[in-house]
Amino acid sequence: MIKTIPVEVSARHIHLSSGDVELLFGYSQLKKLKPLTQPSDFAAEEKVNIVLGQRVFEGVRVVGPERDQTQVEISLTDAISAGVMPPVRLSGDLTDSLPVVLVGPKGRVKLDKGLIIAQRHIHCNEKESKKLKKCVCVKISGPREVIFKNIPIRVRSDYVLCLHLDTDEGNAAGISKFGQGEII
Repeated sequence: MIKTIPVEVSARHIHLSSGDVELLFGYSQLKKLKPLTQPSDFAAEEKVNIVLGQRVFEGVRVVGPERDQTQVEISLTDAISAGVMPPVRLSGDLTDSLPVVLVGPKGRVKLDKGLIIAQRHIHCNEKESKKLKKCVCVKISGPREVIFKNIPIRVRSDYVLCLHLDTDEGNAAGISKFGQGEII
C-alpha cells in the first residue's frame, strides 16, 4: 500500500493545439522552457493572455506538448473574479466547458469551448495503480490540515506518482508549490 504521495500545485495554464500555436505565435511547435514532473510535459517559453469578458489574465504559461484540442485551466478564484463558472473537469474532458479568447503576439483565438477548472487528480503508473483504489483520499498535515476526498487516479506507464492540486486547493492546505500528502 502506498502511504505517502508528493503533492504539486499548478497555477492557471493553457494547453494548445498545434493549429492554435500557429495562430497565436506564427509557428507550430512550442519551445521548451523547462521539464515538468510528468515525462514529456514541459513549461513552454510561450505565454498568452486569457480574455474572459472584461477580465484579462496576462502572461499565462503554456504547457506542452501540443494537444489535440486547446484547453484553458483556471482556479475557482479566477473564475469568480472573471464572473464565469466553468465546470470542474479532468484535463482533456471539455464536456460543457466554456468559451474563451486567447491573445498571443501574432494573433487571437476565440474558442467555443475549452475553459475548465481542473479537477484534482493523482498521476501514477500501472504498478502503483494496483496499490490504489479507483478514487482515494489524501490528508495533508500541517497548520492548515485538510483531507481531499474522491481523488480520481490517472494511469499511464510513464507517469510519476503525484497528486496535482490547483492554487485554491494548495492555498487551503498551506502548500505554495510542492508538498507531501498521506493516502488514507
